[in-house]
Amino acid sequence: MKGRTLAAILLLGSASAAMAEPRVNPLFSDHAVLQRGRPIPVWGTAEPGARVTVQFGAARGTAVTGADGTWRVALPARPAGGPDTLSVNGRVVARGVLVGDVWLCSGQSNMELGVNAALNAWNELQSADDPQLRLLTIPHRTAMRPQAEIPGLAWRPASRESVGPFSASCYYMVRALRASQNVPVGAIAASWGGTQIRSWLDATSIAAMGDAEAWEFIVAEHDPARANARFGERWGEWWRQQSGDAVGAEPWRRSDRLTWSPARIGYWEEWGDPRFAGFNGMVWMRKRFTLTAAEAAQGATLSLTVIDELDQTFVNGVAVGSRYSWEAPRDYRLGPNVLRAGENEVIVNVYDGSGAGGLSGPADAVRLTLADGRVKPLGEGWEYSVARIGGNPPRSSFDEAMGFTRIYNGMVAPLGDYGLTGVAWYQGESDVGLAGAYADRLAALMGLWRRQFGRPDLPFLIVGLANYGPFATAPAESGWADLREQQRRAVARDPHAALVVAMDLGERLDIHPGNKQEVGRRLARAAQALAYGAHAPAGPQVVRARRDGTGVIVEFSGLTGALRTWSGTVVLALELCGAEAGSCRYVEGRVDGRNVRIAGDGRPATRVRHAWADSPVTNLYDDAPLPVGPFEVPIGAAVRAEGEQ
Repeated sequence: MKGRTLAAILLLGSASAAMAEPRVNPLFSDHAVLQRGRPIPVWGTAEPGARVTVQFGAARGTAVTGADGTWRVALPARPAGGPDTLSVNGRVVARGVLVGDVWLCSGQSNMELGVNAALNAWNELQSADDPQLRLLTIPHRTAMRPQAEIPGLAWRPASRESVGPFSASCYYMVRALRASQNVPVGAIAASWGGTQIRSWLDATSIAAMGDAEAWEFIVAEHDPARANARFGERWGEWWRQQSGDAVGAEPWRRSDRLTWSPARIGYWEEWGDPRFAGFNGMVWMRKRFTLTAAEAAQGATLSLTVIDELDQTFVNGVAVGSRYSWEAPRDYRLGPNVLRAGENEVIVNVYDGSGAGGLSGPADAVRLTLADGRVKPLGEGWEYSVARIGGNPPRSSFDEAMGFTRIYNGMVAPLGDYGLTGVAWYQGESDVGLAGAYADRLAALMGLWRRQFGRPDLPFLIVGLANYGPFATAPAESGWADLREQQRRAVARDPHAALVVAMDLGERLDIHPGNKQEVGRRLARAAQALAYGAHAPAGPQVVRARRDGTGVIVEFSGLTGALRTWSGTVVLALELCGAEAGSCRYVEGRVDGRNVRIAGDGRPATRVRHAWADSPVTNLYDDAPLPVGPFEVPIGAAVRAEGEQ
């Protein structure tokens, strides 16, 4: 007995010592890269009041853990070099740590797309080994509140194995910077396909912009049913605008107005119906079932398995849930007031933008689980009806992955003020057509992240949307062009941002173009100009349009050499527009050194547009060669020439 007691005391003492051992944030792991030329912050957790000493090479710093259990040490700035070990209270916590430049790459699927999925992957990976280039991928995480850390992070030296799944746009950028700067480089990839920019902002930034949907997000934490009902109203408004249905005549209230056909659970591409072999679009799905009075009186959970990719689900006309994800199962809580004795009806609106679509199954996982534990199978007897409308449906602001702020809280906030050289941002496809100005949201994101990382001048490289969608045969409005213009305007008013044009690198039929090598090259060139002070211009940018007699002159800056037209002498994709909608028309332009001259056509003109289409065809480049991107600028009055009296 005494022996067992002594062993227990020793074990308890050992456990207490382990609990008191300071922990370093997982960012500071083996093979990490720390930012050169700036004080190096290191932080972690320990028992309140504990004294913590951090040593990195010859540098040492000490801190006392606060009442919240966190500590922080700022080590002096160092030039590029290493490797060294990082120790906390004499215990080595990270080996092989380098000092160099650190870039954060973020956005949606075109930033997330890995080297393995981009062009020429096999050949590129043969020369990927570089122990001075380190990669860190932030896993998909969401949270209602900002998180302090991300467990299990691991920096990896560049190799065939580590580069393959890593962001291609980011990798090709930092690979080029390794060559031009000749210092160690660390790249942090934090991206999530299909996300809107509001997912990457904090709640304060969204509230400051006065976003009307912020109310739903705030309510959802405390009253999900109320938030679902409010979003259902907003979704219903969208549907009525698109379909022309009157209030009360919508499919979730009067489903028999639609023509229904038998369906089965499983992605509709797997139904064997040739009409669905490559179908992308919107489909209504319906299931009816009966409940007793006792069953209907209790709450339940409706399980629909994974739905690809966006659903809005109603039960007996009540909006019960919506989610955007091709990975997450749908499990919606139903209050007892939703169900009823007798016949009940589930109506699911499924929107699929690409790839597989519908309820994944299996059928036996589609069910209603009552509060008392009984299960009502719902996997058989489904019907479908194709919805003949266009446009992307709205998303809820409280969606776990695609709603407001949750991705920022889970994937960016935990990075703290880790030292950075700059940020590369490639996002916007999911914001096309969204109400409000993307330029304002992008400015808010740059401001928020600069405050977090402690650098008011933190460089941001913004990749403009690539070409995608139909060619234009006549001037028309374009949501993609408008989003590119919003990106351009946000950059134009920010002295620490640069625009990387990609509207000539896309694929008309593929929203995920494979040519990420050129995206990376252009990102690196912009980084050299913005972050490293290189003399090479970042790329052509429109300055203004002014009248010149009966014509118009468009001026540009950021050029390497002069402007050139490829495959002809006329500048393609130029438009003159009046003040009225529908007044734009194609016009011919001619290069004049660093300007473009447009002859007047005798019609009113108040603005000039270039490349205003989803998939513009353009031929205006400088000598780099870099393209002149899309723009819309007003035409100003004639400007007096230098020296003119």
